[in-house]
Amino acid sequence: MALPIRYSAEVQEALAEQQAVVALESNVICQGLDYPLNLQTALALEQRVRAQGAVPATLAVLHGEIRVGLTGDELAYLATRPQTPKISSRDLAFVLAGRSSGATTVACSLQIAAHAGIRFFASAGLGGVHRGAQQSMDISGDLIELTRSGLAVVCAGAKNILDLGLTLEFLETHNVPVVSYQFDDFPAFYCRSSGFKAPKRLDDPWQLAAAIEWQQAIAPRQSMLICTPTPVADALDGAVVEQAIAAATRQAEQAGIIGNALTRFIMKAVEQATAGQSALANQAVLLHTTEVAAELAVIHARFCQQHQHHVADQATG
Repeated sequence: MALPIRYSAEVQEALAEQQAVVALESNVICQGLDYPLNLQTALALEQRVRAQGAVPATLAVLHGEIRVGLTGDELAYLATRPQTPKISSRDLAFVLAGRSSGATTVACSLQIAAHAGIRFFASAGLGGVHRGAQQSMDISGDLIELTRSGLAVVCAGAKNILDLGLTLEFLETHNVPVVSYQFDDFPAFYCRSSGFKAPKRLDDPWQLAAAIEWQQAIAPRQSMLICTPTPVADALDGAVVEQAIAAATRQAEQAGIIGNALTRFIMKAVEQATAGQSALANQAVLLHTTEVAAELAVIHARFCQQHQHHVADQATG
């Protein structure tokens, strides 16, 4: 069966002309931030992409149709409907079969972007291996999709509420290339450092573009995780965040909160502990990672064009 994908005219033209396109998730619009901050952020994200010379492709499922690129009205529709369910890659078939709507998570966004032929995806922080996973086996589907989507994924590392050491171990085990762009450490969402060194650091965006292409040649389905830390001015104090996470985790255990509800519970607890600063930091991280993704996508597109010209010259030379 052919997937019911509808591209916006802007995205369709950009892909046809091999221009830089950056995919964006829609879950943050419905679940991550409250209205009207969610709509303001969604519009600002798209503007950051365009300001770098790339084309934004916010992803969602509307009435049983995969949408690659949303209009302003469609963004507003999602922003004012927090009851819109989030959909992961495992849910997509059921949402399409039921002709329903949903906001895409990182995992689902990677899946759709791969089908759509988009090379870059931007997010704030990935899911990963949860604390206590040795007993719960709670591991985010985001990590699995990194092994089979073949995208360049730009983010600020993984969320602080996770076991970041085990998350890095998982990525290493599954041979997912992890590189920190112009930074030594593996970032931790709205904190600049997780305390772990990144497996690889690259400072030159042209070298990074070359690495992305070599990765496609070596393992086409394996994504590359490109990490960039939140700017110093927007970063939160890691000690304060860790204290809030530890307290919220204990409360969740006592209340029996598990699964998908646990992440939202802890994130809300951190927001309260930081007097709302974590929500603003979340927005700042999104804006920064999206801008970096657009910058790298444009350079990557130029790199590919130069390579094609070089190959053509050799063929006719």
